[in-house]
Amino acid sequence: MNTFTVEYLPNDLRMKAASLSEIRTTLNHLPPEVLSELCIRLIKYKKENKEFLSYLLYEADDETGYVDGIKKEMDILFKEVNRRNLTLSKKTLQKILRQINRYAKYSGSKRTDADLHIYFCLKLRESGLPLDKNAMLQNIYMRQLTRIRKALATLHEDLQYDYEEVMEKLMR
Repeated sequence: MNTFTVEYLPNDLRMKAASLSEIRTTLNHLPPEVLSELCIRLIKYKKENKEFLSYLLYEADDETGYVDGIKKEMDILFKEVNRRNLTLSKKTLQKILRQINRYAKYSGSKRTDADLHIYFCLKLRESGLPLDKNAMLQNIYMRQLTRIRKALATLHEDLQYDYEEVMEKLMR
């Protein structure tokens, strides 16, 4: 039985994706019921698509509630962190960060991104894990601080000032 993967097909035989503008034009000309069916088919294939559409439909109007829900979820996940085995701790922290990054991507807001990562850093400091004594944990923490600084740099000056005190606390 021969199986072919996409890598081995010549370029002219691969399915080419339409450009964003072509897709937008086509979607604008479709009737609502067809558009609805396409959305349903799209969300069947990937959990991430379903989560993103759920965010857009039900949570995009209440960003504060969305962030609070994610923080509650983080609280639960931080209780699962194994404090005896640092390798397992690292894996759990990376899992939490993957979720944070995915949720922040749905929002598209730098403020939400900064809020979630600040909360992660605060929870990490409260966790009792030896950040100062373990290089891999310290690297995770420092990468998050860098990400927070980048997100805050894009915000309005007044918001940056509001976050300044929190950042000083995280830097100690």
